[in-house]
Amino acid sequence: MHKIAEKKPVSASPRRMSHHVRVELSETAKLAWPMGLTQIAQIVMMTTDLAFIGYLGAEGVAAAALASRIYVLAFTFGAGLLAPIVPLAAQAFGANNLAVVRRSVRMGLWAAMMLSLPIMAFASCGEPILLAFGQAPDTARLAQQYLFGLAWGVTPTLGFLALRGFMGAVNRPEPVLWITLAAIPVNALLAWLLINGKLWFPRLELFGAGLATTLVNCMTFLAILWFATMRRPFRDYNLLAHFYHFDWPIMRQLLVIGAPISMASLMGTGVFSAAALMAGLISTSALAAHQIAFQVTMILSMIPFGISMAASVRVGHAVGRQDRSGVKCAGLAPILLGVVIAAILTLAVVSARFEIAGLFLDKSQGDAEATIGLAAKLLLVGASFFITDAAQFIATGSLRGLKDTRVPLLFIGIAGLIDCFFSYLLGLKMGLGIVGVWIGLSTGTTIYAGLLVLRFLILANRPLLQSQ
Repeated sequence: MHKIAEKKPVSASPRRMSHHVRVELSETAKLAWPMGLTQIAQIVMMTTDLAFIGYLGAEGVAAAALASRIYVLAFTFGAGLLAPIVPLAAQAFGANNLAVVRRSVRMGLWAAMMLSLPIMAFASCGEPILLAFGQAPDTARLAQQYLFGLAWGVTPTLGFLALRGFMGAVNRPEPVLWITLAAIPVNALLAWLLINGKLWFPRLELFGAGLATTLVNCMTFLAILWFATMRRPFRDYNLLAHFYHFDWPIMRQLLVIGAPISMASLMGTGVFSAAALMAGLISTSALAAHQIAFQVTMILSMIPFGISMAASVRVGHAVGRQDRSGVKCAGLAPILLGVVIAAILTLAVVSARFEIAGLFLDKSQGDAEATIGLAAKLLLVGASFFITDAAQFIATGSLRGLKDTRVPLLFIGIAGLIDCFFSYLLGLKMGLGIVGVWIGLSTGTTIYAGLLVLRFLILANRPLLQSQ
């Protein structure tokens, strides 16, 4: 009897695993599609801004590229400290501990308010920072105009992220998608009016682009706050109850888990910022081409990013249920899904790379054709980068579901050094220009993705982490 009892689990294990994988693929897809579409919608707004800015000329695009790097560098730090809301709330939701869900979101909103001022202060110093890195004075001045418009929207944007994480953690991400989709035409209209000075509005150019984004961020935050407090099932959580009570144990978890995420995000953002600075040293055309290719990369990464958020939620739910086999499936199935989708999208981008690059610039500009050709070449070089970037995004989400953030910080440090070394060597020393910079980016990202997947496999085979 004892021998027979031992054999049954072994023979049934592959069937159970196959069933778990199918279930996780289905559940991850249900959760990820609104999250992914939300990310795409947000990038569509950014791309719309860039398209309008493109009619100001290549110098305007280059200034927007540098301003975006400064802003994202500061904003990423705050977003990283809010990222633990998802695993904390998801594990509490899986364990049916709704009080911890509420406490996690409340402290997330506190953190959003406290982080806003230093981020705004950093953004206001964009011009001297860019000048210190050797950027052209005119480009740095234009970049600062864009940053002045963007800076006022930091607080509502961080608050939006906190509430968005909560809605995803409780398996209800759809309102975030509806709000973001509604914001797209509003953003486009405001950007058109404020950049070009249409109707009775003044012509604000780059400052107008940033101001339009700020106004839209305020609107979206008010909308998601209304959903979170007034609509079921969200209002049952009473998120704003005892809002002024400072919950140090939860805040400590946000800091302990979120600090490595912030540092890792800053390193990742810093790598692309370094690439943008290298592109600026090569030529204005190289910087504009890099920004176009980077913008396409961001669009392609939004679906894997949505899947990553879904993976974090699903892994957190499994930890809350104390389901060890569920943890492994919840982490690996999304990686498989994301890599397949990224490969399909990469083929489409490579096939239409010239047409895609042409969408970002006015072809009547004198240097537009050269910039479009260079951007198309970068999209071809980045083909392998897009797929490995998807794998690292999703593997990072799976690890965050386990609250594992310190070792991934070490991994991104290693990968970032590889990125910068090869980008500098190939791009500036060996004369390959911006193409060499992108080859370096692809090399480091591939190594980073492999390390993250290996890390998750190791943790998934250990005794299950306890939810808190």
